[in-house]
Amino acid sequence: MTTTRFRRSLLLGSVAGVALAIGVPLAASAHVHVDPGTASAGSTETLTFASSHGCDGSPTTAFVFDIPEGVGNATPVAQGGWTISRELGDDGVPTQITYTSDSPVEDGIKTTISIDALFDESAADTSIAFPVTQVCAEGENAWTEVAEEGQDPHDLESPAPVVEVGPVAAEGDGHGGAAEGDDHASSDSADAASVESGDPVARWLAAGGLVAGIAALVIVLVRGRTRKG
Repeated sequence: MTTTRFRRSLLLGSVAGVALAIGVPLAASAHVHVDPGTASAGSTETLTFASSHGCDGSPTTAFVFDIPEGVGNATPVAQGGWTISRELGDDGVPTQITYTSDSPVEDGIKTTISIDALFDESAADTSIAFPVTQVCAEGENAWTEVAEEGQDPHDLESPAPVVEVGPVAAEGDGHGGAAEGDDHASSDSADAASVESGDPVARWLAAGGLVAGIAALVIVLVRGRTRKG
């Protein structure tokens, strides 16, 4: 193998490893995240949903949330840049909440939306999915898939954000960030949430990509030395 060919192979191997390290985590983070991912039954939790992508590059114009069973009340948190509309059930509780952007959110820009959710005591020790449809200038993404028993949620192409509901909150423990029935819970802590840094799957995939890149580099070096010999 000539020096030029060897350097070319070395470069290709390194590029492949870097592509795996960067591209795979980006693909893994391409859905709507929810923070926190846990809550106590019988309490109200401020849930912050975040996304940093459009629909195949098309800018986002709205998010439509279907309020699931197990949520006794859902109060959208007002925030600049979004117009809020609700569909109410016979009991006055929202069954659907729509956030429409005042101007399209470009692909690659992170946006967050908060909803105060009151979890029923009957939902203790269950997983509650919040189906959400991301509407874009062109097309839409329905993040509504829920893993079946025994299925790995990371295998889903369009997973719905999921909250793990724990036991009923004890009186005075302060969990949930808002008292039951409070329509104006604070969302200050939610603004500081970082989706990308909180995605352990993406970090593991990134590590796998780096390992693959190093392996490719070693193979190229060994082959080069063997052929020279």
